[in-house]
Amino acid sequence: MHCKVIKARALPDHHLEIEFADGVSGVLDYRHVIWGPVFEPLRDPARWAEVGIDEEGVVCWPNGADLAPDTMYERLKAQTTAAR
Repeated sequence: MHCKVIKARALPDHHLEIEFADGVSGVLDYRHVIWGPVFEPLRDPARWAEVGIDEEGVVCWPNGADLAPDTMYERLKAQTTAAR
C-alpha cells in the first residue's frame, strides 16, 4: 500500500473526501460501486455517512463494506496529474 488513509468524509451523492498520510487528497465519486449485497445498504445517505477508517487505513463501513486504498490513491494521483 502506498499510504494509509487518515481522513474519510462522506459527501452527498456517494462521494468521499479522502486524505492520505502523505498529503494526497481529493474527492472521489463512488456512485458506480453502490450495488450488490454489501454496498446496497449504503444507498441510504445515513448509512453512507457511517464511513470510517480501520486500523490498516482502509475506508470501511459498519456493515463490512470497504474500499481498496491502493485504488483510491491511484485515482487521486491521476486526478492531480490531469489537473496540471
